[in-house]
Amino acid sequence: MSDFLQNEIGKLLLALLIGAVIGAEREYRTKSAGFRTVILITVGSCLFTMISNLMSNDARVASNIVTGIGFLGAGAIFKEGTNIKGLTTATTIWISAAIGMAVGIGQYVFAFSVLGIVMIVLLGFSWLPHWIESINTELNYLITIEKREDFFVKDVEKIIEDKSLKYICIRQKKINHQIKLIYTIIGSQKSHAKLKEELFKNDAIISFEV
Repeated sequence: MSDFLQNEIGKLLLALLIGAVIGAEREYRTKSAGFRTVILITVGSCLFTMISNLMSNDARVASNIVTGIGFLGAGAIFKEGTNIKGLTTATTIWISAAIGMAVGIGQYVFAFSVLGIVMIVLLGFSWLPHWIESINTELNYLITIEKREDFFVKDVEKIIEDKSLKYICIRQKKINHQIKLIYTIIGSQKSHAKLKEELFKNDAIISFEV
């Protein structure tokens, strides 16, 4: 086996290893682009880059890799209710392809450096979004109250304010002797729990949904 062929096969195996490391983390978190998908992305990007080098370093091949990966990443993004999901997976696909391209041109130290940064972000910073969510959760509440003189909309809002929560009234609707209120309420998970407990206890509140 010639030195050239050994070198090219070595690049593909290295791309496979890097893809396996990133893919294992995505697979562990049960993401749409998992172990095999990320490996194929890094190896495929590496292969196309190697072919580009053999074709007198045609930059159009590299630009087409970026375009193709963009379509793959877009497929990983979806909307769930009011939330957009899959953005981290999409960007992981994108940067995995970039690392594969770096291996394809022989920039091994650079590729492993970026791999280290990616794993620090995916593993080391995973606690940060959960912490942010615990202190700043946004939920939509549908609250139905009985219309009476001693309890009205302002009393509901007073309950929300007393729990150190911020709110936006989205809609108010009166049906016979009932008033339906929709609020977007923002605050800590602990404050939301206290609010739900208070809503359960209040006799003037017929029902509520979150």
